[in-house]
Amino acid sequence: MRVPLSWLREYVDLPATETGRDVQAKLVAVGLEVETVEQIGAGLKGPLVVGQVLTIEELEGFKKPIRFCTVDVGSANGTGEPQEIVCGARNFAVGDKVVVVLPGAVLPGDFAIAARKTYGRTSHGMICSTDELGMGDDGTHGIIVLPPEHEVGTDAIELLELVDEVLDIAVTPDRGYCLSMRGVARETAIAYGLPLRDPALLDVPAPNAFGYPVKIADPIGCDRFTARTVVGLEPEARSPIWLQRRLQKAGMRPISLAVDITNYVMLELGQPLHAYDRTRVDGPIGVRRAQQGEKLTTLDGTVRVLDAEDLVITDDRGPIGLAGVMGGANTEIADVKNGENTTEVVIEAAHFDAISIARTARRHKLSSEASKRFERGVDPQAAAAAAQRTVDLLVLLAGGTAEAGVTEVTAPSAPRTIAMPADHPDRVAGVAYGRETVVRRLQQVGCDVYGQDELLVTVPSWRPDLGEPNDLAEEVIRLEGYENLPSTLPTPPSGRGLTDRQRLHRRFGRALAGAGYVEALNYPFIGDAVLDQLGLDADDARRRTVKLVNPLSDEEPALRTTLLPGLLGALRRNDGRGSHDLALFETGLVFRPTGDETQTERLTVDRRPTDDEIAGLNAALPRQPRRAAVVLAGAREQAGWWGKGRPADWADSIEAARTIAREAGVELTVRSDQHAPWHPGRCAALFVTVGAEETLVGHAGELHPRVIKELHLPERTCAMEIELDLLEQAVDGALQAPRISTFPVATQDVALIVAQDVPATTVEEALRDGAGQLLESLRLFDVFTGEQIGEGKKSLAYALRFRAPDRTLTVDEATAARDAAVGLAAERTGAVLRGA
Repeated sequence: MRVPLSWLREYVDLPATETGRDVQAKLVAVGLEVETVEQIGAGLKGPLVVGQVLTIEELEGFKKPIRFCTVDVGSANGTGEPQEIVCGARNFAVGDKVVVVLPGAVLPGDFAIAARKTYGRTSHGMICSTDELGMGDDGTHGIIVLPPEHEVGTDAIELLELVDEVLDIAVTPDRGYCLSMRGVARETAIAYGLPLRDPALLDVPAPNAFGYPVKIADPIGCDRFTARTVVGLEPEARSPIWLQRRLQKAGMRPISLAVDITNYVMLELGQPLHAYDRTRVDGPIGVRRAQQGEKLTTLDGTVRVLDAEDLVITDDRGPIGLAGVMGGANTEIADVKNGENTTEVVIEAAHFDAISIARTARRHKLSSEASKRFERGVDPQAAAAAAQRTVDLLVLLAGGTAEAGVTEVTAPSAPRTIAMPADHPDRVAGVAYGRETVVRRLQQVGCDVYGQDELLVTVPSWRPDLGEPNDLAEEVIRLEGYENLPSTLPTPPSGRGLTDRQRLHRRFGRALAGAGYVEALNYPFIGDAVLDQLGLDADDARRRTVKLVNPLSDEEPALRTTLLPGLLGALRRNDGRGSHDLALFETGLVFRPTGDETQTERLTVDRRPTDDEIAGLNAALPRQPRRAAVVLAGAREQAGWWGKGRPADWADSIEAARTIAREAGVELTVRSDQHAPWHPGRCAALFVTVGAEETLVGHAGELHPRVIKELHLPERTCAMEIELDLLEQAVDGALQAPRISTFPVATQDVALIVAQDVPATTVEEALRDGAGQLLESLRLFDVFTGEQIGEGKKSLAYALRFRAPDRTLTVDEATAARDAAVGLAAERTGAVLRGA
């Protein structure tokens, strides 16, 4: 919400010395997020005056049309003679009143004006457009043509209100009333302790039977509808400068007088309005739910297929507007620029259900200024005042006549009341405010308060966010000042801290960070499109997702079943921004429904749930294992004076899994596999032993080229994903620190020839089992194929390290252990000792 300070002063008598920064500090103190204070017209310096075009000479011989003009600026130039100006704009004629900037002036952006020779003539100043004056878009894309009543030589800086300050407020969803000058003025008055001139306090005529007919078929979706009619409008009437400037400063573009007035009143009172051309409305105005498949062309020219849940405004022909979101094109106010006239309008000021409007706006991907306000809560009591304010302005500015008929259809309702102990804010904040302070603050926000120790609070109609005692306590606390709350650190009970599981998960993150990976935190949402891009089969368990009822994005309506989509998206974004050597990791929950989840009823909030109710809630949740994943692309080791460096490859992703396993003190077994989205020839399955059973915990390797192409990833991108909960289950007791032996190691190398299809992991397991307890470590350091080995064979060379904890091993002991290892490998895999 953009709030011009000059407009705000109409409702609150702020001290003349108060600047926008001062008001910002006050509003921030009472809980409003004032993001910036824009200095409009900063650096602007005159003379900038109203001029009248006397003559126009078309200059020939140039690539674009150029005009040489003489303009009467009165005595502003010091001579009284016409000012000679060269101008390329063509939206003005002789006799028009324009805005002229004279030599010596400075326009926004430190643009100094001086006489200069151009197109063969000397131009003594400029005829100005809205962009050159920093006024924003007025829809003309040309120079400013003023109404004829303004006198030549008038100071245009004051006339156009070019110098002002605008507060840009980020209104949170619970403060919808601050999407209006009325709401911000109320907060400002409270912050300064000044009275408020409420613009909604108007004399409104009582409803009668002569108003425009309105039929409400859905009183839940629309509980209030006010209609007023104004006739005899002057078709040529334009919005006055002050009205246009207020709209521009608030971030809206002037369109036509009737539309500008409805927008102005919406900004002033927070009540969205709509003006219908009465000659284009056929029969009574109605409010109902749409019929499935009905069509409506909205004001933006889009034909929209309606849903049965959409609330629509109708006449005898069908829908003429999407209630609370956007009007229809068939009843639009006529555009004078196109030779059309609107002389009779019907003003709609209604109150619609917030949830219904929010869903309709999201369903049609159509967010408007009206829907933004309705979905946050609009004051239902302001509808009649907003309609009256619109009528008054149409009569004043467009020469119209208000018809006597007043239509107001309302559904029965009662004010909301909240019972609250008078000391409740004291107990919530830990500060002794006292009853008088609590009552005074609640009255300032518009509440009626009765009672002594037990207060009965009637909530004002413009505050739908106040629904329980804690909401009232928050109002007291914020107005008394969050900065005045005592800061007390809680004292935790001794002997408590992180659980073993939490410490283990933190070690996983630190280990990956220490290995050169950067943590990336992603939203836990995915869509079917990315699962298609990953190449997952139709029956893949990762396609069974939990859909959200109210997703942040319609393109990602489900909870993630794998961490890879988010990480790969982060890698793609960073690569596109010039960071090509990437190693990212993430740890977090995935959501894997089993199909056994149960339905549960919504619990009440007036008591603690029972153990059975909590168990029912847990049974309704999908399985949520915690996982870790990494993605790599580009160089894993940088080139430099120390060497050539090397690119990241599938082995690095497997090593990331081993890094995590080492932190848990678990031995990881790696076998080749085929599993989307990995390359079928460069994919490894990761296993650990849980209990006595070997369990799959994840996969690692290089992504499939088709996946890389679909996701626009760097070539040879690699990834790993592992389930930390299963890894934790594989932990056998407390993690043991490595023992440093004082006895020397005995190293034995063996090269074994096996069939090409025998996995190196299988050979390694046989060597490890055969070597016995003297084996300290085992490492594959060479793989060789060639004619010397034989067709269909490969040579695997292993380094075996033997060490005894209590003595120095003899050569015979080390050799015997090596021979036992080779013997078992030969028995299990058919391995032959190379060179034997």
